[in-house]
Amino acid sequence: MNRHENRKKMTSVSVFHYFRLIYRSILFLLLLIAYIIFRVRGGTDLMTRADERPVIISVLFLVFTVEMILRFFPSSLESPGCQKQFLRNYRKSGKTDLVVPDNNATVLVLLVWLCFNGIFGALYMIGVLDEGIMLLLSSAYSVCDMICILFFCPFQTWFLKNKCCVTCRIYNWDYAMMFTPLFFVAKPYTWGLLILSVALLVRWEITFYRHPERFCESTNDYLKCANCTEKLCNQKKQLLILWKQVEEYTLRQKQRLQR
Repeated sequence: MNRHENRKKMTSVSVFHYFRLIYRSILFLLLLIAYIIFRVRGGTDLMTRADERPVIISVLFLVFTVEMILRFFPSSLESPGCQKQFLRNYRKSGKTDLVVPDNNATVLVLLVWLCFNGIFGALYMIGVLDEGIMLLLSSAYSVCDMICILFFCPFQTWFLKNKCCVTCRIYNWDYAMMFTPLFFVAKPYTWGLLILSVALLVRWEITFYRHPERFCESTNDYLKCANCTEKLCNQKKQLLILWKQVEEYTLRQKQRLQR
């Protein structure tokens, strides 16, 4: 009974993830609705209207600026995946055998991401996409970021093969990846978000190369499953079980209909 209860219990870190998923989704929907309304009514681009009535952009800028600034400091509400960089979370295991995640896979993720967004950038440069779409794309990435953490991460599954988010090599790349489309939107607030996100990434990479022992499960007990404050693996396992049950049920129904 206790095992069943523990399996279903959500931690404060998980709750915070879901909270961010909700408000990021709301922000994306607001931007999408505003973009459609502005286009239908007057053909005005979202960024032009945002400059005239900067309420939505101000909220976006404030929310994500606060999120990123807080990421520079230790927090009990953040995932251990991004908190392992801090000295206070380095718990010596007594081992010295560093098992560094595959840097080739990391470089591959970087190249794939840049090429993928380069397509959108090229479409913007030739006039197919406008600044409003680039902002919408960035907001959509922010929602996908939380989906990767809570439900399914293609980078983990297809490239890095890491155990979970806690051991993720590129966890603090999230904001830089999120705001990549803003590179093409030459506004002080968009480039402000991009610069701050790149600063987070650079700080993360410098810490990784100076203190790889903090990022390695064999040398840092903070990354052990027993010490995890997130426990999202339990939820992901339940989702996988549910998905398999749906597949099995669908297969049984298909076989029944074929008889």
